[in-house]
Amino acid sequence: MQITGVWLPIITPFKDNKLDYQSYKRLIDHYTEKGISGFIPLGTTGECPVLSDYEFEEMIEKTMEYNKNRLPVYIGVGGNCTSQVIKKIKIAEYYEIKGILSVCPYYNRPNQEGIYQHFKSIAEETPLNIIMYNIPYRTGVNMENETIYRLSEINNIAGLKDCSGNIKQTAELLMNPPKDFSILTGEDLLFFLTLTMGGQGGILSSAHLKTEQFVEVYNKIKENDLEAALKLWKPLYDFIPLLFKEPNPAPVKYCLEKLSLIDSDEVRLPLTEISDQLKDKINSIILK
Repeated sequence: MQITGVWLPIITPFKDNKLDYQSYKRLIDHYTEKGISGFIPLGTTGECPVLSDYEFEEMIEKTMEYNKNRLPVYIGVGGNCTSQVIKKIKIAEYYEIKGILSVCPYYNRPNQEGIYQHFKSIAEETPLNIIMYNIPYRTGVNMENETIYRLSEINNIAGLKDCSGNIKQTAELLMNPPKDFSILTGEDLLFFLTLTMGGQGGILSSAHLKTEQFVEVYNKIKENDLEAALKLWKPLYDFIPLLFKEPNPAPVKYCLEKLSLIDSDEVRLPLTEISDQLKDKINSIILK
């Protein structure tokens, strides 16, 4: 079964440098009612690199507790040491999650065979569904389409979060998609384009805001009502760049605190809170 729709890579709320579970429960309850397809905690937007192993497991536990099986959950589990990624997946397997989102190994810059073997090894060690995540501007290496096609033949490799940064590569993949494989954009500005070219959906940090509109864009395109979808999409397209003007998820957290969905817009170092200039712009454009 394909993975479709708008997926929320949910933030991790902090307060006084601790995980803020009161705010987290509020977020889960809020977004469950908005029409999204599911949650993806512990991704980049969830500031996964700054969480301890204990916090990693506790976040999974709290997600499942607060979600109460209302929506499917995929957990961000990635890294640049294959054996360590497999160990973390074994922890995630204790919970009733649908699968994992796993980024291409970063920093050590494997070749295409290394990327293939990394994901193949992971897939062989878990029954969970795997969404691969290609984001070369963060990892230093691009997963080429040929590698994606090879990996898509593995049963539990179910899809791709595409942030290749190369519209030609993305278009070629969408025009010749692997069978029974979901192509989800992680480039929020390419959501409309991805859907109109046959993609299955998006994993969108900016869908923390104006969530119903993102969902409605998806629904209208699936109903072949492109005119209505484009009308909904234009105002979304205008505000998305503001949320990425400074490192994600700091601008999103600022908005969520202003909307009283979280108690603090705190991020952990090396991220810092957003500048006063960006706050002014967000206040006048997004939060007006």
